[in-house]
Order: sequence, then C-alpha cells, then structure tokens
Amino acid sequence: MAESDTVELAKQRCRAVIDIIETLPSSTNITVSSSRTLHKLAFRELNFLSRCSSSSSTPLSLNIGHLEAIVHILQHPSVTGISRVCKPIPSSCSKAVYVDIICTLNRNPVWVIVSDRKPRYISWYKGHRSKGLKSRLEEVIDAARSLQALEPCSIILFFSHGLDQFILEKLRDEFGATEFNFNFSNFDFGFSEIDVDWVNVLPRSYEEACVLEIKVNDRNCGVTSSNCNSEVCSTGVDEPKILDNFVERDLGDPFCSVVMAMKPNPMIGIDDMESTSLEHLLGGDSDLINFDTTALIALVSGISNGCVAKLLATPESELRQKYKSNYDFVIGQAMSEIQKPILVELSSLLSGKRGIICHSVHSEFKELVTMCGGPKEKSRAKHLLKHIMVVPDMASKRMTCLPTTRKLALKNKVVFGTGDYWNAPTLTANMSFVRAVSQTGMSLFTFEHRPRALTGD
Repeated sequence: MAESDTVELAKQRCRAVIDIIETLPSSTNITVSSSRTLHKLAFRELNFLSRCSSSSSTPLSLNIGHLEAIVHILQHPSVTGISRVCKPIPSSCSKAVYVDIICTLNRNPVWVIVSDRKPRYISWYKGHRSKGLKSRLEEVIDAARSLQALEPCSIILFFSHGLDQFILEKLRDEFGATEFNFNFSNFDFGFSEIDVDWVNVLPRSYEEACVLEIKVNDRNCGVTSSNCNSEVCSTGVDEPKILDNFVERDLGDPFCSVVMAMKPNPMIGIDDMESTSLEHLLGGDSDLINFDTTALIALVSGISNGCVAKLLATPESELRQKYKSNYDFVIGQAMSEIQKPILVELSSLLSGKRGIICHSVHSEFKELVTMCGGPKEKSRAKHLLKHIMVVPDMASKRMTCLPTTRKLALKNKVVFGTGDYWNAPTLTANMSFVRAVSQTGMSLFTFEHRPRALTGD
C-alpha cells in the first residue's frame, strides 16, 4: 500500500473513532473529562496525520490502533462507571503509573491496560528502549495495592494482536494471570464518509486478541459503620410501626407491577436470622440492586403514581403555599412525568433484581414518609419495604478510604459504599455525589433516575 494510502486510511480510522466516542452508550456513565481526553487524543492523531507529507520516507508511527482497542472495550455492555481514561495515576509507593481505563466491569472495579503492539515487539525484560512488560506490571500492581480508594478487584490486560507463548507463560507463572472471557464481538466497525455517494466500512478484527486477568486483592473486607445495628440482617418483615396504621389501598397497577417483577425478599424469620449468613444469602447473587433514599421516594411518590393531573389542576397559589420554595421543583417533576413516566422507565431496570437498602436508608426513608407522605404514599412505602431486604451499613474498604468532605459526605459514603461492598449498582438521583466520586478517579457502578418528591398524596 502506498504511503499516501496508508495516511488516508489512518485518517478514516481516526474519524471513525471520533464518531464512536460521541455515541458511547449512556450506560457506560463515562465522565465528561474521560470523554474529553479520548476526543483530544483522537483529534491529535488526526492532526498529526494531516500534517504528514505523502513524500516523506520516514515510517509512520500510528497510535490510532491503540485508541481503537480502547474504544472497542468501552463499548462492552458490561463496562460502566468509566472514571478515568488514558491518564497516569499517582502512586504513593513510586512515580505515577499509566492505566488506559479505570471502570467497572461485570460489577467489579478494574484497571485495564491495552496493548496494540505486534507480539514480536512486546518484551518481557527491560531493554534499551523498553521498560519491559514485567517491570511495568510490577509498578501497576504495587500502585493498585497502595491506593485503597482506587484499588481494583483485578487488572485486565488486553493484547489486540495476541501474545507470544513465552510471555503468556511468564504472565501465568509470575503474576497468576488467567484467561478472561470478554464474551464480545471479535470485530469492530467504523463508518467514514469518503464521497457524497457512499460510505466506507472500516473493519477491525480482534480475533487474535489475548485478554488476561490478574487478581489484585480480595476486596470483600468491608468496614461496618459505627451506627450499624447488631443484627446480621433485617428483612422488612418487622414493618415500621409508623406505617402500621395505614391499610394497603389502590397502590396502582404500574407500581405493583414494578415491585412484583423484582425478586422476592427472602422472608427469614427472626429465629432463623442468627444461623443464616448474609454472605450466603447475597454473596453469590449477581442480580442485586442497591436503593438510596431518592430511589425509594421516586417509586412511592404520588407524582410517579397518577396524581399529576390532580396536582396540575390545583390553583397555583395553593401549591405555592403547600410547597413553598420547592414549587418549581415539584412542577418540573410533574411535567417530566407527563413526558416520560418514571415507572415505565424503571420497570425493565428492576425486573428480576433483588432490592437491598442499608440500615441508614431504611431509617431515613421511614422518617421522610412519616413527615411528608400522604396516605397513598405511606401505603406504597409499606408495600415496597416488604419486598426489599435491609442490610447493615457496610461501606466497602475503598469507599471508606475516600476523604470525607462536603461533597463526599459520610452518609452518602455509607449508602453507596454498602452497594459497592455487595457489588450491587446503586439506583440514585444523587448525581452530585456520583460526580464527586468520579473526580477522585474511582469507578462506581450506579444507575441514574429522575428525582421525584413526596406530594402528600
């Protein structure tokens, strides 16, 4: 292939990568800074290629293959919580180490290292121009074990063009690396418009890719908060007394459908709880979902359950008197509900999931429903708590290692940290906390929902 053809093809690949970056699925929760970094790298490569002279005899050193492999991984359906891409990580035990991706993969926090080199160019030992794969991995693993807040469960190695058998055996013997089944398409396709009449398809094959996993530490050593109750678990069987006076009534078909589609709460008796291990109950459950208080309120809110018409028919003066400074907030939610009902949105997300809440959320939710909820909202709350397991406040080690600040409040660290401890995504409208966590570089598995308020319905 002529040099000019090589340059033009590389330009097309750059444009295809840029297009893919702009259409990464929202489920990845990629941070704005990470997306910006990817764009910058892709545009930098495109600008470099645009400056290349077609008559130059100097071989091109292309980075587009590395970016293609990174974007290929970011499209994986099990990748979420992308908090850092193509940036060095400061380490307390050595100089900063470079990691291509920090994210959550299959509910576990991972670091991903990507290599697009041909196997013959990957060296194990240090050389004149190379640090050597062994040395680099030792630095990365040391950093992973020293940065408790960013500590991954494992390090994923993605070699686009495969590995020589010698290096593969070294990774297995010295680092305990095992093959990782990515369960993903071996091909990536980009589309780049060449003429006004046709679009060129740029296939990139990963059939030769070798994907390995190196375990870092056992992360299931959560820290129980000081205000945790002494019970192994609570199941919602002992209903909050504040709700006992309200009989179940007209809960609404959408609400009941969402709740009944969830996995049932294991109705464990008080006598059985002492001999039943919470780890045994939940440790192997891959369908857990952790609710924060905003999610519980969204499920039982009158706005989510059919009172929007009544609310909007109420005179504005009466509503302003009732909701005071929250008037605009409540009306905004009502209009949002008309455009896109939230229970329809949450139905597919929660179907087949087992809901858990920590003790702190349980207490806060009861208090809010008692103070602000109407009879129907209280009935829905009572019904909902029968189907959700209450677990102790138990934040993951990496969450407790984050500094407690105004944006990273201890209460939220306990709530989200409990979900992280059980490898359960947290359903939340508290995106300010999620953003604050991502700014530390830590990946966090969350699902966002639109906020809803209690209306007194």
